[in-house]
Amino acid sequence: MTTDVDLTERERAVINAFQGGFPVAERPFEPAAAAMRDRGVDIDAAGLLETIRELDERGVLSRFGALVNAQEIGGAATLVAMHAPADRFDEIVERVNDHREVAHNYEREHPHLNVWFVVSVADEDRVEAVLAEIEDETGQETYNLPKRREFRVEAKFYVDGPFDGGGDVRAAGIDCTDLGPDVAPTDESALSPAERDLVLEIQDGFPLTETPYADIADAIGRETEWVLETVARFEREGKIRRIGVVPNHYALGYTENGMTVWNVPDDVVPEVGPEVASLPFVTHCYRRPRHEGVWPYNFFAMTHGRSEDESQRRIEQVRETMNEYWDVTDDDWDSLFSTQILKKTGIRLGERADANTTER
Repeated sequence: MTTDVDLTERERAVINAFQGGFPVAERPFEPAAAAMRDRGVDIDAAGLLETIRELDERGVLSRFGALVNAQEIGGAATLVAMHAPADRFDEIVERVNDHREVAHNYEREHPHLNVWFVVSVADEDRVEAVLAEIEDETGQETYNLPKRREFRVEAKFYVDGPFDGGGDVRAAGIDCTDLGPDVAPTDESALSPAERDLVLEIQDGFPLTETPYADIADAIGRETEWVLETVARFEREGKIRRIGVVPNHYALGYTENGMTVWNVPDDVVPEVGPEVASLPFVTHCYRRPRHEGVWPYNFFAMTHGRSEDESQRRIEQVRETMNEYWDVTDDDWDSLFSTQILKKTGIRLGERADANTTER
């Protein structure tokens, strides 16, 4: 792999090693650096921390820390598509974006549905009300496309090596999750007040210090051991998807954002989903509903590439995988590339966590 961003060999190794699997330990950079040395990367704890700080300051990273799974924290989110005519585009986008429940909004290449946004709410019943308000304000119909089944959410973006001094890609994806506290997952879906405080404290990243978990504990008035145990448990329960560096994929040259959509026979989706999700360049993969007469597609697979040619090659690989299960025609799929970011505030977890918090 190649990337346009100017990275040192050490920086490339760090990005590839810890896009997940970062230790949950009081001084986590020490075992993390040791694991990198075991893979042939000459780095100590201080060097690892400083490298991550520099990457963060330069905007190569979006943040460092836990990727919180908003779906497991409370509330609901849904993907919505709509049409904004060219002569009213800016006006319609402004009205959509004025809704605080709208977290992300992209313009995508499509002859009709050119505006795609995410609605995030504390109460699932609020989705319909928000969409009704948007329709009333814009005069345009909205098409709700909630997630019916998730096959993959793993937006990892690797860069070229060498990873261990010899170009061995097995040094990528180091997993130190077994170094955390020995905790068992629970079936508790609601949060305690202390757990809510923890989620809100870590949602934008960890402190870049030698003892991030202790600093989080100080910020919320809890013991370090409690934070370590809760973070480890949340990771096992799926409330935290992973812990590590979160790259800014645009900074790494992944500028081609392609949403491929497919009209997959319903009885084939359970087989196709895991196969497409297993392709390493597919970052998101879902089943979503169709809208008769407007939107015939029920399967979404997101790919990212560093050039138009690379993106097209990857989309063709998705098609080849699909074609193993049924005869895919040109009418069975489409690819919608984003042309501009219209809004990107992230999922606001505060209200969703509050609504799902109970005393226990």
